[in-house]
Amino acid sequence: MPLFWQKDTVFHPQSMIIRFILFVSVLTLTFTTTEGQNRRRTTSQAPVNNGPIPVVTAPETRLLESLQFGSSLLNQTMRYSVYLPPDYYTSNRRYPVVYLLHGYGDDETSWIQFGEADLIADAGIKAGQLPPMILVMPDGGKSFYVNDYQSKVRYEDMFTQEFIPHIDATFRTRIGRGFRAISGLSMGGFGSLVLAMHHPDLFGSCAALSGSARTDEMVIAIPDERYNQVFAPVFSGPVTGQDRLTLTWKRNSPITLAKSAPEGDLKKVRWYIDCGDDDALSAGNALLHIALTERDIPHEYRSRDGSHDWTYWRTGLPDALKFMSQSFNR
Repeated sequence: MPLFWQKDTVFHPQSMIIRFILFVSVLTLTFTTTEGQNRRRTTSQAPVNNGPIPVVTAPETRLLESLQFGSSLLNQTMRYSVYLPPDYYTSNRRYPVVYLLHGYGDDETSWIQFGEADLIADAGIKAGQLPPMILVMPDGGKSFYVNDYQSKVRYEDMFTQEFIPHIDATFRTRIGRGFRAISGLSMGGFGSLVLAMHHPDLFGSCAALSGSARTDEMVIAIPDERYNQVFAPVFSGPVTGQDRLTLTWKRNSPITLAKSAPEGDLKKVRWYIDCGDDDALSAGNALLHIALTERDIPHEYRSRDGSHDWTYWRTGLPDALKFMSQSFNR
């Protein structure tokens, strides 16, 4: 007879159910404890990085637009933009500087926005056609970059006495005329010629693109409305005929300066002139070329197919930069 069944033993179903529940509870507790231990063991075996969290720095900006500096001579805040070469933040070297002047009605952003000067410089440096350089683009307003006839807006004095020293103090530039060049288009071409002719001690080279070069006769022939709007505020006030040929005009006329400035001063600067054959200013630029040629002043003269527009200036800037950069290499 089986041991679990005796004659006098009474079978209770409730007792069996309680024993079964106790058995299942013990089994569940054992499984849960083992699983938790395994989980803790797995977690403790995972590698833990207690080192410092790496700091990822933001890339340094190489195109600085519409910076400001205070001019005492003009008694106002001036704006300018700057292009820095690719290795500016990874080296401690100093760089040559090219000042790029905009045209009438534009501002310090135009050479970047429309002229793509930053892209052109980057491409030339990457290709080894240009040395790393800094481009500085000031806001010239409608000043023609000269001191006006009333000496109320002394832009030229501000540029040479305040702005260039400000740039040299703010950025890692190479000091000296041999590492400083100036260029511009239209009104900016006019300004680059005049500033370099007046200050050959400051600039080693000048590249004028479609420069606003005119003879006296051309100035007299400008329609009154246009003259009074564009030229009168700077050179003479609203006048006509011979009265437009003021001392301020003669002192700042590139063609007059090419004929009258000291030969030694003109020969200190390397000159580059480029104007499209369909440009209304082509005749004045050709006469500037002739004036320099008659005095045996070395210069480069280009007259390419094109007119007075950004397509011409964008396509002309690479060669202008190459020409100016030749002064940076010794």
